[in-house]
Amino acid sequence: MLNVALFGTAAAQWRQANPQHSGNMRDDATIEQLVVLSNLESINAVLIHQGLAMPERLRQLNSIAVSQMRSLIRVASVERLGNTQEQAAEQVLANAKPPVEEEEE
Repeated sequence: MLNVALFGTAAAQWRQANPQHSGNMRDDATIEQLVVLSNLESINAVLIHQGLAMPERLRQLNSIAVSQMRSLIRVASVERLGNTQEQAAEQVLANAKPPVEEEEE
């Protein structure tokens, strides 16, 4: 159920659609997906403890997965942008010539 909530497909369906992969769908997951999957496992345990039926758990877990993926992707994009800007600044500094001091007359 967690795979369906996050990836939109069950593990068995994924294996049938991807026979060229020897592992499972989690082996091809991004770090962000693995983080969300770990969170969903904990949240699912809480929802089970609260007595929620599987269809309602699936709905809630999918909503949480979408929200968390959006947040993690946004953070990763900002970090990449920050790294790109930092690298550009370092490049400019590395290529910069020291300022020429003007002589006073």
